[in-house]
Amino acid sequence: MDKTIPSAAAAVAQIPDGAVVMIGGFGGAGAPIELIHALIDHGAKDLTVVNNNAGNGRIGIAAMIDAGLVAKMICSFPRSSDPRAFNEKYLAGEIELELVPQGTLAERIRAGGAGIPGFYTPTGVGTELAIGKPTCDFDGRTYLQERWLKADFALIKAEQADRHGNLTYNKTARNFSPLMCAAAQTTIVQASQIVEAGMIDPEHVITPGLFVDQIIEIPNPQQEELLIRAEAVYP
Repeated sequence: MDKTIPSAAAAVAQIPDGAVVMIGGFGGAGAPIELIHALIDHGAKDLTVVNNNAGNGRIGIAAMIDAGLVAKMICSFPRSSDPRAFNEKYLAGEIELELVPQGTLAERIRAGGAGIPGFYTPTGVGTELAIGKPTCDFDGRTYLQERWLKADFALIKAEQADRHGNLTYNKTARNFSPLMCAAAQTTIVQASQIVEAGMIDPEHVITPGLFVDQIIEIPNPQQEELLIRAEAVYP
């Protein structure tokens, strides 16, 4: 099945108001800037966004927040290099935050993709993050119950894809992306290169095409850090 589509705009047009959207990226590594900006142009609002952080500068996820499209952030690092967009909205009471330790965030996403509704971890026990969550003792130690995370859509940046959706990533640009592909009902991928089926060594495939729904080729993707250094603003 050929999963390629002509544009980022066409891909994100299906995302409705109120959707839960996982967005790959560890800072700028793996951030699908073109898909994010296409989503801003599309204008879907009241979104819940799951990401490692809450954006930087005035581009990418930060630009989504600036535009008032994000109702809730689920992330590990709401304050990073230039978190002014999130700070302004949060202090004004215009955005909700669910703070999740990074390892727990990864495992919640993985559990969502694996169909595991809950699991136990020692991380967060005895802190404010444990308020309202069940606990259980195992072998003399207290563990906190965490629930899976699933999404309506995932926006992902890959290095190479074939037309069936098999993906490779560029080193640390992999980050949360394979987990998010599995945890989302619909996965939309921007890839630097799309090749014919069979041209990627099966041993090199990180995300099987089973977890990918749509692919857009973007040969020279923008890099978040370079945009921030240039003080870029979107739109």
